[in-house]
Amino acid sequence: MRPVYNFEPQYRVTMLTREDWSKATLAPPAIKGLVWFTDGSKMSEGTGTGVYGQSVGRRLSFSLGRYATVFQAEIYAILACAY
Repeated sequence: MRPVYNFEPQYRVTMLTREDWSKATLAPPAIKGLVWFTDGSKMSEGTGTGVYGQSVGRRLSFSLGRYATVFQAEIYAILACAY
């Protein structure tokens, strides 16, 4: 039996613009499926990341130490969502 590969993504990423957020009344448009928000930030005591799963009601936050960058924090948050 020959393996068959399907490279079509089973997900969709929606990036709202500033105008989309300002036009919205209370919340972003309703989207079917999982909705996650990420935040990677640098503070004086270190770098941290957080994720919030709107559809599953899950909140996670991680401290990544003093030397992590904001980019690394965002990537870690995306990986946490995917997991």
